[in-house]
Amino acid sequence: MAHHITLIPGDGIGPEVANATVRAIEATGVPFVWDRVDAGVAAQLATGQYLPEAVFESLAKTRVGLKGPVGTPIGTGHSSVNVALRKRLNLFVNFRPVRMLPALKSRFADLPIDLVIFRENTEDLYSGIEHEVVTDVVESLKIITRVASERIAKAAFEYSVREHRKKVVAIHKANIMKMSDGLFLRCCREIAAGFPEIEYSELIVDNACMQLVMRPETFDVLVLPNLYGDIVSDLCAGLVGGLGIVPGANLGDTCAVFEAVHGSAPDIAGKGIANPTALMQSARLMLSHLGERDAAMRLQRAIELVYSERKHLTGDVGGTASTDQFTQAVIDRL
Repeated sequence: MAHHITLIPGDGIGPEVANATVRAIEATGVPFVWDRVDAGVAAQLATGQYLPEAVFESLAKTRVGLKGPVGTPIGTGHSSVNVALRKRLNLFVNFRPVRMLPALKSRFADLPIDLVIFRENTEDLYSGIEHEVVTDVVESLKIITRVASERIAKAAFEYSVREHRKKVVAIHKANIMKMSDGLFLRCCREIAAGFPEIEYSELIVDNACMQLVMRPETFDVLVLPNLYGDIVSDLCAGLVGGLGIVPGANLGDTCAVFEAVHGSAPDIAGKGIANPTALMQSARLMLSHLGERDAAMRLQRAIELVYSERKHLTGDVGGTASTDQFTQAVIDRL
């Protein structure tokens, strides 16, 4: 039976990498029915809204989405489509595995980096509760709750048991924000007590960033509040080649949205040179989520073969291939 998926192509290079990814995952032989809906610039031009209700209506039916990058203005304009999706659908887990692809040029290429980030996705400073107290004095509220902290910690530990991971580290700043980050830490410790087979530790976020750069191979599973998770996720992406490589997933109790975490890159849109690796790897996570683990493994192996051979890589990772040539190479290896 075919899987019904909401496809949100996005802005800039989004439609190009989305189309490439659809071709690749359909080549696995798994049947799909795509419900394409727009968010971002295309949606705003057509409907006057950056995040139309049609997106939520589709996801209410399919429960699974695949999303390309969507642009967000900095400092002005509409709010983030990504944040709005996560909050409205209660996608409380931002899940990002970080692994080195074969033959990729990176100063960390010789290290066995294989870590997973569990970022709380719905609160913290991303709650968007801010106001101007008096002229030129702005206050933003950092919201940390027991419910959100417990469920992200539980998700990290349950994943670690299921996937035979050995260590979970909680990242915090409770030495300064003793109440908010203190609550997050207490919740992590309480959940950790129920998983004695998993080694649990804690790191202050600034020290964690230093340790990640100095000894990234020593990390396994990281669990973080929203803001630190956002920053550390991009830091870790930089260890393995950048945001054009790593996948991302937003998971809730009833819905999941899989996405490329890089930007919409409007400067190269339409040139046929965008790298679809991040969205393809996100689609691999989607296949696993759907129970299609064999297809997920085959897609991952195909991507890794193309990187190992280095003949059909796009310009951002040292090659000269077009988006279509890279995609066809992945399909050929499938």
